[in-house]
Amino acid sequence: MQKKLILDSDLLDITLSRLCQQLIENHNDFSETVILGMQPRGIFLAELIQEKLKKTLKKEISMGYLDTTFYRDDFRRRDVPAKASETKVPFVIEGKKVVLIDDVLFTGRTVRAAMDAMIAFGRPSKVELLVLVDRKHTRDLPIAADYVGKYVDTLTSQRVLVELEAQGHKQNKIWLIKKEE
Repeated sequence: MQKKLILDSDLLDITLSRLCQQLIENHNDFSETVILGMQPRGIFLAELIQEKLKKTLKKEISMGYLDTTFYRDDFRRRDVPAKASETKVPFVIEGKKVVLIDDVLFTGRTVRAAMDAMIAFGRPSKVELLVLVDRKHTRDLPIAADYVGKYVDTLTSQRVLVELEAQGHKQNKIWLIKKEE
């Protein structure tokens, strides 16, 4: 298995700061905006973004966790049933702007499922997508991110591995992994 480092800890911090500045440019003080981290891995990125926004804006930012397991179009097609994660949306999103956050945008199917799951909590006025890594040229659905940390050209035989300290890793690192044939 070959590993190539895409983002190290320092570059990741710079990337997250840039993403937060872009969010502030478009959402000002976040009084009408909420963040939803997509389970299971998007919540760690959402928490990092929320912390950076909180420090910059000096105010609380509403954040929740959204599980898409039962909204996925491949839910009943798997050999091993998918394990559901916690959905925690402690606010109504009716009329709010929502920023969905996930670590990697690949086929777009998780984002489609997230939009279906989100409707149970109200109808937002606008939905935007923030991803740390956008795997270009791999989309099954016409979905594009509004905020992207890094674009990466990938093959289907490769995958992006996000290692964050919040997940128990020693350092924040993002890898591109190619499986040996």
